[in-house]
Amino acid sequence: MAETAMIEEEMRDRILADPDAILEDHDVMRALISANERLMGSNIVDLRGIAMERLEQRLDRLEDTHRSVIAAAYENLAGTNQVHRAILRMLDPVTFEEFLVSLGGEVADILRVDCVRLVLESVQNADDPALRRLGDVLCVAEPGFIDDYMTAGRNVPVRPVTLRQTLPSSDAIYGEAAAWVRSEALMRLDLGEGRLPGMLVMGAEDPHHFKPAQGTDLLAFFAGTFERTMRRWLS
Repeated sequence: MAETAMIEEEMRDRILADPDAILEDHDVMRALISANERLMGSNIVDLRGIAMERLEQRLDRLEDTHRSVIAAAYENLAGTNQVHRAILRMLDPVTFEEFLVSLGGEVADILRVDCVRLVLESVQNADDPALRRLGDVLCVAEPGFIDDYMTAGRNVPVRPVTLRQTLPSSDAIYGEAAAWVRSEALMRLDLGEGRLPGMLVMGAEDPHHFKPAQGTDLLAFFAGTFERTMRRWLS
């Protein structure tokens, strides 16, 4: 008994010395409130306890929201850094051939996409040897193809950036890779006055990598930089 009393006295002294430690411990406070409610009996409604319970629920929701906001901010920062590094790498090549190679290689790796395609509308034959020499990244299509592909043939306005799962007709862009590319980001390019439009395509094997609900600000910025680079090459 003497030993028990000594332990209780020691705990009492510690609590009196630092009462904030009890108040800041949610589990201890819940246990104290529950013990107090049991002592009062079932015929008494503790409005203060109900109010505290509701405040705790609101606090939990606020903490969840806070964590979600922080996670989204870090994700956005990481995405911004990715785009910036990809743009810097895209500006390095000194020839158009090197530009296309880096686009399908290091730029795609930095952006963590499985393939990149540049679609240009032209009346020129896509089987021209000069075009074939530029590799698989460049796709040449007939006039009107880009708007039709981006809208999936529907009579709707063409958005600057479209995120979706791939269409059955995607083999016209991806070739053999159409067998495994499942989602895509489509960016319409304004290549300057008097020129037919272009389209930058990023493809991913993951069907959920690009989804319509995702934000497009960073992709729009990347596309804006890309189309200005393309104007320089085309001139």
